Amino acid sequence: MKIINIVGARPNFVKIAPLMEAYRQHKAITPVLVHTGQHYDSKMSDLFFHQLGIPQPDLNLGVGSASHAVQTAEIMKAFEPVVLEHKPDLVLVVGDVNSTIACGLVAVKLGVKLVHVEAGLRSFDRTMPEEVNRVLTDSISDFLFCTEKSGVDNLAREGIAADKVFLVGNVMIDALLKHKAAAEKSSIVRDMKLESGRYAVLTLHRPANVDDPDVFDRILDALDVIQRDMPVVFPIHPRTRNNLKDSAPGKRVQEMKNLVMTDPLGYLDFLKLMSEARIVLTDSGGIQEETAILKVPCVTLRENTERPVTVDTGWNQVVGRDPERIIAAYQRAFSRPKDAGERPPLWDGHAAERIVRILADRCGG
Repeated sequence: MKIINIVGARPNFVKIAPLMEAYRQHKAITPVLVHTGQHYDSKMSDLFFHQLGIPQPDLNLGVGSASHAVQTAEIMKAFEPVVLEHKPDLVLVVGDVNSTIACGLVAVKLGVKLVHVEAGLRSFDRTMPEEVNRVLTDSISDFLFCTEKSGVDNLAREGIAADKVFLVGNVMIDALLKHKAAAEKSSIVRDMKLESGRYAVLTLHRPANVDDPDVFDRILDALDVIQRDMPVVFPIHPRTRNNLKDSAPGKRVQEMKNLVMTDPLGYLDFLKLMSEARIVLTDSGGIQEETAILKVPCVTLRENTERPVTVDTGWNQVVGRDPERIIAAYQRAFSRPKDAGERPPLWDGHAAERIVRILADRCGG
């Protein structure tokens, strides 16, 4: 049984790593790894592949950056010949990036069964490109693997047949649990002269937060207060760095002496940085999940989350962009016991094994 596995962006690398390892236990499965090149920073890609133990891609489509329409179209054009040549039994996509829907459409139109890992997550906000990608990918998939029960419930409401849907846990957490010991050896906290449990970590990259100077400025109102309490480490996304150039928010950031901006970090360094933080503020989906396992309070700078289990288990507060709400959530995080939350069900490090076992059983691998 031949399975083509798609990666395109850095979050995909983390999700695909446990799957590539799980395939090794099933000799009848031949995995093919295709990198679309949606995130094309070779230094960061190579670092993630090396640290996560992912084999080098069998193919790199080298698509690069563009508008949503152009990038999706270019991925489809480049991927179609791959499917025609390799004649896979399955195409497996992860997450919700443009590579996910683009390769999914190609597979289904060529009559190849589609597997979606991390299916069913919904923010119910169609202004997010990721939400559109999620809904469309789920609607054409043959196997839908969910990280949490909300995903199963969402798919049922959307009329997806129950025999296609499987609650298996979270492959991102598989990767975290496997690499946590290696991350502990990182010297990033010491190198940055930080004190364990006495600093915050910030990530911001969503267009709704960083493209509008007025919105960004309101978030900075809250960060200005927080950085007076403790250092705030800010690994800065290229999009965010671009928007700070010659802008009013950019000038404010320069004036915040305790806001420590760094380039994007490798997986192990960032895992270490999060694990010893007192609090994490983010607009990322995956970081909401990782903090729940690291037992670090998370404040999500969005009006919604597609990962409600992180809120239900007590680790995440979704507060939007209002500075007063952000500061109130920050203060609440300090008033709760460190172990007040629970671990989400099935987030135990074995999700990839469950996925591959189901595919082998159902498809004869």
